[in-house]
Amino acid sequence: MRETRHWKPARISTFGNTRETYQEDVHLVQSDKLRLHGFNNLTKSLSFNIYDICYARNAEQRHAYIDYIDEVYNAERLTQILTQVANIMGASILNIARQDYEPQGASVTILISEEELVPAEAVSEAAPGPLPDIVLAHLDKSHITVHTYPETHPDHGISTFRADIDVSTCGVISPLKALNFLIHSFDSDIVTMDYRVRGFTRDVEGRKHFIDHQINSIQNYLSEDTKEQYHMIDVNVYQEHLFHTKMLLKEPKLSNYLFGETAENFSDDDKAQIRRQLRREMAEIFYGRNLQPGQEVSLGLDFK
Repeated sequence: MRETRHWKPARISTFGNTRETYQEDVHLVQSDKLRLHGFNNLTKSLSFNIYDICYARNAEQRHAYIDYIDEVYNAERLTQILTQVANIMGASILNIARQDYEPQGASVTILISEEELVPAEAVSEAAPGPLPDIVLAHLDKSHITVHTYPETHPDHGISTFRADIDVSTCGVISPLKALNFLIHSFDSDIVTMDYRVRGFTRDVEGRKHFIDHQINSIQNYLSEDTKEQYHMIDVNVYQEHLFHTKMLLKEPKLSNYLFGETAENFSDDDKAQIRRQLRREMAEIFYGRNLQPGQEVSLGLDFK
């Protein structure tokens, strides 16, 4: 295996506006089967964060929303989701630790270990991962964790649920294969993903290899129907093996964001105000900063 290094144009798309920048493309070209000196020590880590947003008219409904989230995404349900993730990757579960918290939230940690390894050629190509009940590959020593954070705005009726999931693997495969299943396991309005390959593995000649698969975007691991549903932005540092993708739902429907209510219960002026509040909340989360009072960012979100 040899390393090639060249500069190539990379397109970055932001809600229909595309700009071109140049980034260094570093990857390994497999001239013959790589023989390692011992175990593949590369660590591939995926941080996956989803946000579900809704409007709850009053304090009673906001408390009801928190109770609903705690019930739907309690530790038992989260354990089921992470167990499916382990099954998709072909991992053996060694231990599960889970906890529901007061007043809200839950955490689950699963330790997993390798089964029979599959050839590297079978898992090196970037391709969308499956939905549940399909086993594609096998893991080495690894772990999966999830933490949930339901919360509400003190005054304005906006409530937000966040789930943070981390999948860390050692060996020839990447946790990116579980992405599609994770996105479809939650009501994901906004998704932020970080993927990093850390450490190195050494071949029989003593040469270090800092990555063992080609990747230029996390989006390569998303199915076409998933990509059609979301606006996406990439921020990638190829030479550091750092990949970041943010996703924002394209066509939200207002009726899906009203907790315990229907759109008919609100006047046109009320619905317009709720749309502004939802857009503001989603913009602040997506861009990671607070907007100024009165500042508007549409993000192409009309909330039909």
